[in-house]
Amino acid sequence: MNRSIHTLLFAQFLTAFADNAILFTAFAMITQSGGYGEWYKPALQASFLIAFVVLAPWVGRFADRHAKGRVLTWGNGLKAAGALLLLVGIDPLLAYAVVGIGAAVYGPAKYGILPDLVGHENLVKANGWVEGSTIVAIVLGAVIGAGVADRSIGGALALIIASYVVSLLATLFIPQTATKPRDERPAVRHFFAMMGGFFTTSRARFSMLGAAIFWAAAVVLRVMLVTWAPAVLLTHNTSDIANLTVFIAIGIALGAVVVPWLVPIERLRRARLAAYLMGCCILLLGITSDPLWAKVVLLLIGVTGGIFVVPINAALQDIGHRTIGAGGAVAIQNFFENLAMLAGTGLYTLALTQHIDPVAAVLSLGVLVVLATTIVAWHLPKEPEPLPPALTEQA
Repeated sequence: MNRSIHTLLFAQFLTAFADNAILFTAFAMITQSGGYGEWYKPALQASFLIAFVVLAPWVGRFADRHAKGRVLTWGNGLKAAGALLLLVGIDPLLAYAVVGIGAAVYGPAKYGILPDLVGHENLVKANGWVEGSTIVAIVLGAVIGAGVADRSIGGALALIIASYVVSLLATLFIPQTATKPRDERPAVRHFFAMMGGFFTTSRARFSMLGAAIFWAAAVVLRVMLVTWAPAVLLTHNTSDIANLTVFIAIGIALGAVVVPWLVPIERLRRARLAAYLMGCCILLLGITSDPLWAKVVLLLIGVTGGIFVVPINAALQDIGHRTIGAGGAVAIQNFFENLAMLAGTGLYTLALTQHIDPVAAVLSLGVLVVLATTIVAWHLPKEPEPLPPALTEQA
């Protein structure tokens, strides 16, 4: 790994740390104020995700039209501005939406820059390091952010703003990368046309929808643990329940580290096996009632999930880099991922209104992951397929 990728990893670690610290800080603000209804916390999360869906037609081409290191700088600036809005007392929904806009701008450049920095042969390895460091940052951001916010909201926000600013400064040292000419076509129409072009290749279709399956399952499972752990493990302490998610995060980090040796980008078909194992582990969790075994199973869910998601991210970047632009490809992926997360949490919320049993909910999630993986991987070719002429012409 060269110095540029180390700089990117440092910047990504800090911004991911702050992204998670600010969420728990906002939750602490809501809890301490006592002036918000129960609906406000899921609405807060939705305000962050909506930007990824709404801005998807624009952020990819924006990342491809500018040096991606500078796009990372601007994304961090928007995130810092959102944190500052929280600090001065602006409504958390609005402030966190600004952070979401910054994250939507930041995302395509974060992954789209990797092919320029490391090349094809190291793409899976670089993705593994990015995913692994991000997971560590997520865990630390949640734990430290919540801990500091419990003592001082202002102190937590100061830490968050400082993290964004230092990350911003680090991105200034990332080398300028190649840019694509300005695209004069209507953004929305071109985005959906580009999406249709991507779906003509089995590998790209598997990468986009596979990532959506993973993130929807991860988000829904995290929400399910809040209900499942008290009912099955008799764990009622909030911090103990939150600690269960740490085992998933650690597992994803481990999976991201070992995946270059298990699923090289030329053998993308293997990734589906990890998705099947992830679904089976979720099913195993549904019939587990021992706290120790539950932690082991959650760790395995994370490991299999990391092995699944890292190579499909790398494949999507590689295809995008050689065709419509890696930024555009990642923007499409972000669109599907966040749409899937919104749909998954919405369906689970609806199931809760029907008083679904927590064990049945977890088992249902495992079955859905296996079925969705089967459908998405149904036509995945045994050998790497060539790019179709329609896609090559768009490059």
